Amino acid sequence: MLWSDEEPQEPPEEMRAAQVMLRRAMVVIAVAAAIVMAVSAWRP
Repeated sequence: MLWSDEEPQEPPEEMRAAQVMLRRAMVVIAVAAAIVMAVSAWRP
């Protein structure tokens, strides 16, 4: 049997849930960093 004949392995549900959570956390961190930079730029 060739390696290409195997069915593709789907990641477990826990791993997919963790990936979604990490993506959401990265978006929150990016938005928070942008807000912090904007607020610090407006300060005199």
